[in-house]
Amino acid sequence: MPRVFLTHSPDMLRNYYGERAVAALRELAEVVINPTGRVLDAEALIAHGQGCEIVVSDRQTPGFAAFFERAPALVAFLRCAVDIRNVDVAAASRNGILVTRATPGFAASVAELGLGLIIDLARGITDAVAAYRSGRAPEARIGRQLKGATLGIIGYGVIGQHLAGIASAIGMTVLASDPYKTIDEPGVRQVSFEDLLARSDFVVCLAVATEETENLMNALAFARMKPTAFFINLSRGNLVDEPALAAALDSKTIAGAAMDVGRGQDQMPSLDLARRPDVLATPHAAGLTPDAIEHQAFDTVAQVRALCAGEIPPHAVNAEAATRLSRLRKGGSR
Repeated sequence: MPRVFLTHSPDMLRNYYGERAVAALRELAEVVINPTGRVLDAEALIAHGQGCEIVVSDRQTPGFAAFFERAPALVAFLRCAVDIRNVDVAAASRNGILVTRATPGFAASVAELGLGLIIDLARGITDAVAAYRSGRAPEARIGRQLKGATLGIIGYGVIGQHLAGIASAIGMTVLASDPYKTIDEPGVRQVSFEDLLARSDFVVCLAVATEETENLMNALAFARMKPTAFFINLSRGNLVDEPALAAALDSKTIAGAAMDVGRGQDQMPSLDLARRPDVLATPHAAGLTPDAIEHQAFDTVAQVRALCAGEIPPHAVNAEAATRLSRLRKGGSR
């Protein structure tokens, strides 16, 4: 049986992998779990991953070039997440190591939290609850009805598609902007980025984080929004120019914001924004449901199973460069 190293710290193991997936992995391999209780740096990953043919990595643990260059037994580096921006795929390829990713099984969970944030922004639920819990009677304020309001979705991937279906079902007008797709779905109108910002009552950012989308939501973008509109970020903090968002909130250029991500540690919302009374923030928890985390964890279990069977696993990103795979086919490298 190959040796598999799980990089997850205790909270990441509990919240983003789960006991069932660990048990399934143990049926296929000798499993070694990160013993440090913390996120691993390069030297710790090198030390604790020695002798393991397969690493299953949480999103907080990078795929360091130094690790790939100093892990002679390593055959495959499996990321238990979709995002592999902090994995040095080029270094892995130079050393013949396979890199894989998981599929996005969190679309429903993220879209549902997004809808919850939209409802809260529209009706002031958090403000009322906070007042009551502090012993004060809140002011009854007029809210916003979602039926008839316009939702703008930036980036029409699996989460955006799921959210669009929910929004259409409750009577919202749905606009979507995605330069890489042709959207032809009932109830969804494809528009330009600028048009979406100008027309939407709720703007939800779901674009993929790339160099091209860095600070996509900047001062100019916020200036294009209605002063009565709300901005919601469910993608990555990299897409938002945070000083520009703060300035837009200060000047009432937009009505408020909500975010599950930001430029804090592990993509958490930044405290300077999260503590504002005109911001709703959750701690990067949109995909934190058993259904969502097990989907990605079991993706990595399936990948280990394929490797043990001498097959290229699903969702490999550099299969053509993975020259060490034959070691597992021959029964391991040790």
